[in-house]
Amino acid sequence: MMANQGSLRMDNPYTISWEPLHSVNTLLSMLDVLQRSTLLLHLTKFVFSVVEFAQAAEGARVSGASRIIGVDLVSARFEEAKKFGVNEFVNPKDHDKPVQQVIAEMTNGGVDRAVECTGSIQAMVSAFECVHDGWGLAVLVGVPSKDDAFKTAPINFLNERTLKGTFYGNYKPRTDLPSVVEKYMSGELEVDKFITHTVPFSEINKAFDLMLKGQSIRCIIRMQE
Repeated sequence: MMANQGSLRMDNPYTISWEPLHSVNTLLSMLDVLQRSTLLLHLTKFVFSVVEFAQAAEGARVSGASRIIGVDLVSARFEEAKKFGVNEFVNPKDHDKPVQQVIAEMTNGGVDRAVECTGSIQAMVSAFECVHDGWGLAVLVGVPSKDDAFKTAPINFLNERTLKGTFYGNYKPRTDLPSVVEKYMSGELEVDKFITHTVPFSEINKAFDLMLKGQSIRCIIRMQE
């Protein structure tokens, strides 16, 4: 990494900072996504938290998933999600059956891997129940309320589905950062596309407005005009 330091975009330290690599690394290190596998992503319940999803989708793309299905209550997000490798989109409000059943019918029994990015208990349960018996794995990235309880039928575990949680994607900067930087510099990991806007510090309120309206993914604030 040191040999290539001069090529890094030091004007945008966000590109290799902790936060964008969190969800990317969740996919790269925890899911063991295999080529030609099907992966489900539960998008965010807050408009300004779509970043978490975008990063998870990028990790899914880099790790080789051939079919990436996004789930969200806002269908308008699909166009943005497609930029990050999402192939298909499901809005639970468009169906009169549980999203678990919808996904099972779409994928002949369930997805290989699922990532939940919302912190919603309902989304966590549905993500787990969307994975395939025998080899399906669900990873919880979103943070729920401390009083929430995860409830599912025990048969889901007996059928050899796996449920994991993660905090910062098990990211270890000393060992993981060099390889992720190499992926970024080679163009394999496209982190720059998370930055949708750049504004001077004097227009910081504009950045907040973009975030709250769900019109930006990441906005860089320039301290110098």
